[in-house]
Amino acid sequence: MDEIRTKLVATFAPTECLLEDESAMHAGHAGAASGGSHYRLKLVSTVFEGKNRLNRHRLVYDCLDDMMKHKIHALAIIALAPSELSNS
Repeated sequence: MDEIRTKLVATFAPTECLLEDESAMHAGHAGAASGGSHYRLKLVSTVFEGKNRLNRHRLVYDCLDDMMKHKIHALAIIALAPSELSNS
């Protein structure tokens, strides 16, 4: 989990980066059996200003691309710009 957080912080310089490991809730799931973990992420960064949800998710997936193939089975993403915090 630290490796994921380190990559996210280096790429997005977020004001908030909350990463939760939800793998235990998916015990016995095919993804868990193959070694991939389930995570929930809330990331707040100026990088997301002016970008729609799909583009924000693509940026996160691009950042974690090598991990998505082996270490991460599922990733639930909330990606916000700082200007959206008062609205969330």
